[in-house]
Amino acid sequence: MERIKKLLISDAFNNAMSSIFAILIGLLFGFIILLISNPSQAGEGLVIILKGGFSTGGKGMGQVLYFATPLILTGLSVGFAFKTGLFNIGAAGQFIMGAFAAIYVGVKWTFLPAPIHWIAALLAAAVIGGLWALIPGLMKAYLNVHEVISTIMMNYIGMYMANYLVKLTVYDSLKTQSLNIASTCVLPKMGLDDIFYNSLGGGKDLSTVNCGIYIAIIIAIIMYVLLNKTTFGYELKACGYNADASRYAGINEKRNIVLSMVIAGALSGLGGGLLYLSGASGRHIKVVDMLASEGFNGIPVALLGLSNPIGIIFSAIFISYITQGGNYLQRLDYAPEIIEMIIACIIYFSAFSLILRRIIPSIIKHKAESKKGGEK
Repeated sequence: MERIKKLLISDAFNNAMSSIFAILIGLLFGFIILLISNPSQAGEGLVIILKGGFSTGGKGMGQVLYFATPLILTGLSVGFAFKTGLFNIGAAGQFIMGAFAAIYVGVKWTFLPAPIHWIAALLAAAVIGGLWALIPGLMKAYLNVHEVISTIMMNYIGMYMANYLVKLTVYDSLKTQSLNIASTCVLPKMGLDDIFYNSLGGGKDLSTVNCGIYIAIIIAIIMYVLLNKTTFGYELKACGYNADASRYAGINEKRNIVLSMVIAGALSGLGGGLLYLSGASGRHIKVVDMLASEGFNGIPVALLGLSNPIGIIFSAIFISYITQGGNYLQRLDYAPEIIEMIIACIIYFSAFSLILRRIIPSIIKHKAESKKGGEK
């Protein structure tokens, strides 16, 4: 009995339950939205959302993992910055600049063999993403410019800069998008093509998923260790909790602010590289005046995962899963934006559920203390 009480008041249990609570309430409100939009197909629509990638078999689940890959990285970017006391709203700009860097290396640096070629492209994506976040980091550390304002501005600068550079260097004018990368720069499948596919005649209809999902999960584990098991991570979090106390303890506050933003930017940039180094069947940069959705979707992923790197893995896969399910809603008489409303409900209640994380353990502790007092 005592073990159950300890489990119920533990942070890990309450973190998990608060996210599950948010998902269930968000789906309930989503069902209400479906009922209001089209009552006759609401039940079928909810089933399609819950089936997610399974609606199209193995290939569909592969696509879930493919689109979850950049969400893990942008979620880590937002979550890491938040853990260190910063609000990185600039993941979209860092993401698209990193994506451009990866594509540029993939198209132009054909003298490199595989796997050096795709490794170099991913490193370029991380470096450019980090440099893009360096500017708001310096502005925050030395000019006290709030990072929310500067990162939002860098989002739009990054979007227009990427569009300009794509048209200048790696543009396919017939398709109004970036060129296909060289085959030596395509991320290898590493066995995933034997799992995530649909049978088509005598062959395979492959999904786009590749080793990027492995890399994303490994990076998430590294970030968990960095934040929770190292002195460097402790210093970064200490600056986030109380900058004045950290400065008094001898921690270089300005350096840590800059490093936090650079690491967050590198994560977002790497996410761009992982998404776009997928060959002709994968994503390409389209020259449109629209911010990368993967950057902004990293914010709800981080919120739902409570900024925990391990939690972010699962929240990114979940968001990708129901998003794929939402795409299939177009088979019915529903607008594709319905799924965005459902995700918004889930995120709203994930913020609300943070209150429950405080209430439930306090109720359990109060009952336990009352029981002990009655026994005396």
